[in-house]
Amino acid sequence: MSPGPGAAQTAEGPFIQTLAGQRAGRPPLWLMRQAGRYLPEYREIRGKAQSFLDFCFNPQLATEATLQPIRRFGFDAAILFSDILVVPYALGQEVSFESGEGPSLAPLQTAHDLARLAARLDLGRLAPVFETVERVRASLPRATALIGFCGAPWTVASYMIAGRATSDQHPARLFAYREPELLQRLIDLLVEASVDYLDRQFEAGADAVQIFDSWAGALPAAELARWGLAPVTRLIRDLRLRRPGARIIVFSRVVSSQLLELAGTCGADAIGLDTIVDPDWAAGAVQPIAPVQGNLDPLLLLAGGRGLDTVVDRILAAFAGGPHIFNLGHGILPDTPVENVQQLVRRVRGSG
Repeated sequence: MSPGPGAAQTAEGPFIQTLAGQRAGRPPLWLMRQAGRYLPEYREIRGKAQSFLDFCFNPQLATEATLQPIRRFGFDAAILFSDILVVPYALGQEVSFESGEGPSLAPLQTAHDLARLAARLDLGRLAPVFETVERVRASLPRATALIGFCGAPWTVASYMIAGRATSDQHPARLFAYREPELLQRLIDLLVEASVDYLDRQFEAGADAVQIFDSWAGALPAAELARWGLAPVTRLIRDLRLRRPGARIIVFSRVVSSQLLELAGTCGADAIGLDTIVDPDWAAGAVQPIAPVQGNLDPLLLLAGGRGLDTVVDRILAAFAGGPHIFNLGHGILPDTPVENVQQLVRRVRGSG
């Protein structure tokens, strides 16, 4: 497949080096949700779009949001400003974001609901996202990577079934027990749609992608293997059939019991670690299999102070023997003080 418009600008810095399994002079640094409400400059531009989805589909605003944390902190990677729910939107499901309420979708509960979705992802509806990727890649220095992303099939299906975010994924888990064949059809559709979506992000200029399985930990072990690990593994395999050498990170939350299976079988270039994973254990068990990413507690970043420095040093020391991307164990919290992020950057950058 021919390279995309951003290919001439492909990144070459420490982030890419680490994904290749090499230990950089210092660990590359970026943060999940690094673009967002904790930044005053983001809050200034957020009101320029009527809804969050409008913001995501405005290439000028989404590009600016993506670049803001790079300008302020000089992170080693930018991550596309968008949302995992643009995929169900491009499959024809009704999606909206209510102010202060989070996402709202028309719940998918029957075979008729599934039949109303498009058979393939409508890439035309996502054209503004790909334009944003092109704009951002053209604006970044070569040392700074651009990360695209999608939600893992199970996590996206959870929202599609429940119609909203839920704390325990009760609706989707019940659906898995009652309608396993229907869920399998939905998962298959989402695997194919995600491959199309990520492939087009690479074509537009993304240097790497991350697959977010935020709700993987809601599944019991046997169900996690079927609905969590297997679809992600298939997604990666099928994407690599189209795009050999694609750089892929997988972040599955609260799956410690099956983290080694994930690292050993899914085929990702790096494994994201959430906050419950012990760094010393992961350094001995996971890092020899694949580069690791993580895993500072976002609440500690919110708290700041000496405790932040202590834990940052502990994480750096644990992973010093192999390839490691410094990140959080989940997304940055909206109330996080900017000065605490600056403190984190200084601490990590001083470790080289």
